[in-house]
Amino acid sequence: MAWIYLFFGAFFEIGWAVGLKLSKGFTNPVFSSITVICIIISFFFFTKALKDIDIGTGYAVFTGIGAAGTALIGMIFLGDGGGPGKVFFIVLLITGIIGLKMSDTASEHVQQEG
Repeated sequence: MAWIYLFFGAFFEIGWAVGLKLSKGFTNPVFSSITVICIIISFFFFTKALKDIDIGTGYAVFTGIGAAGTALIGMIFLGDGGGPGKVFFIVLLITGIIGLKMSDTASEHVQQEG
């Protein structure tokens, strides 16, 4: 369940990061409110996830998903530049996130056997 919390938290991190852009420096009240709500929800799920996930792995996965998701949304919907190099490194980041998740699962399995 902790990993589900972590992914929900990361999803809302994408929401507040995009909300920061759309709030135009907190001058747009609607997007400013959405941003603050997303921050609260994001950290709520993140703290619940960290009860069962190591801080290093949890934070890396949380911020990695947030960074990759925010970059993709920026490229697709907000007109941010995105060439092949940027896409390559986003894929590399996602690969690293998957690797961290898999290595954390593998270490849990070894700890349970030992």
